[in-house]
Amino acid sequence: MPANTPPQQPTATPDFPGMAIALDTPPYSLSTAQKQPLLLDALNALTAWHAQHCTPYANMRQRMFGTAPAACREDVPWLPVRLFKTQDLMSSERSSIIKTLTSSGTTGQAVSRIYLDRETSLRQTRVLTAIMASFLGKQRLPMVIVDSADLLKDRSRFNARAAGILGFSVFGRQHHYCLDAGLDLQIDALQDFLAQHRGAPILAFGFTFVVWQRLLQAVIAQGRKLDFGPGSTLIHGGGWKRLQDQQVNNATFKALLREHLGLERIFNYYGMVEQVGSIFMECEHGHLHAPAFADVIVRDPLTLEPLPPGREGAVQVLSALPVSYPGHSLLTEDLGVLHGEDDCPCGRHGRYFSVLGRLPQAELRGCSDTRAIPA
Repeated sequence: MPANTPPQQPTATPDFPGMAIALDTPPYSLSTAQKQPLLLDALNALTAWHAQHCTPYANMRQRMFGTAPAACREDVPWLPVRLFKTQDLMSSERSSIIKTLTSSGTTGQAVSRIYLDRETSLRQTRVLTAIMASFLGKQRLPMVIVDSADLLKDRSRFNARAAGILGFSVFGRQHHYCLDAGLDLQIDALQDFLAQHRGAPILAFGFTFVVWQRLLQAVIAQGRKLDFGPGSTLIHGGGWKRLQDQQVNNATFKALLREHLGLERIFNYYGMVEQVGSIFMECEHGHLHAPAFADVIVRDPLTLEPLPPGREGAVQVLSALPVSYPGHSLLTEDLGVLHGEDDCPCGRHGRYFSVLGRLPQAELRGCSDTRAIPA
């Protein structure tokens, strides 16, 4: 296990890099001219922090990028996201870690290990809350979670799916887990829950393939329909690879949910356990949006040069949040395309983009553990 350089001060009073962008900033309110200087300051501060407190990161940064501060977002040093599967990367004392997240993985597959201290967990929670409030409002709605409650038994170590459920569950109340321990739909209990809250909007959350296979397909197989009611919302993400293998696209997914479950407001999100909190939500026009605390770059897979809008390439994600591990700039194994900046028809500021799938020959990784779910 690589050794980490200990902080110079006790971890009880760490001198964490400050947030250049206030955590209560409306997540899509800053134009590029307003956002970029603030975000760049935050990213440079995090680069310096991790170089000081994580020796493996400092070595990689120096060899790959040098030590000068980045002059623009495209120059911020990045790590390949796969590195977290092979290295223990930590910028805090181990005694200060309050939670360890692991990515999905099939048997024999390496998983990422992400270490959260209290400061990082707080930042991620507050930013996720701000992002979701901009889509859902501040009222907590009755909530259907398309999964099994058994997934949350160990609160100190989470895989990505459990961490997602726990993170999103704070936006609802009276949580109803509609799958049993074997991930089979308990349709009568779900129907009773919907009837109990008839006339009020419902919030539903689940990972994309779990929603598709374990909820929607189960309802269709039983020849039944459910009605979540007007104003209800589904938030979902992860697991698109298996839907694409079945030739199911986003439009088909939404159409069938409307037809069989009565869900009208359906929002996909893009995120990963290696950068929890900095999620990219899908707007009403089907675009994923970078909030004020994060950004996205699309790079040529061969040259790694940044690409302009309209060109497909490897997705790089930036985040001002993580201080306990060097995850503020990550090159993913996902294929995406940038559409524009500050000019989406939905009116939200910031870059907006689409994720098209996995890069060729990239290891299959879905943040919902969907490969492990039996067909």
